[in-house]
Amino acid sequence: MSWRIVVDLDLCQSHGTCAAEAPGLFDVPKKGQVVVLDERPPDSLRAQAEAAVKYCPTHAVRILDTNDTNDTNDHESETD
Repeated sequence: MSWRIVVDLDLCQSHGTCAAEAPGLFDVPKKGQVVVLDERPPDSLRAQAEAAVKYCPTHAVRILDTNDTNDTNDHESETD
């Protein structure tokens, strides 16, 4: 099972919490919205990504567990 990071840019208000929790996965420029630096990071960074999800004040960040053979069968993980 693989996973990926998804950000809802309509919800993002560029607080930068995600970048503080997972600096290798997110960047928040001074002007603009969050940039996901690695949408499909290694499992070793999963805990950091989950912290970004947990602490995002607008709930804009999500982790999707994906089926390796068919990415259209994505489903949200239980990160709460």
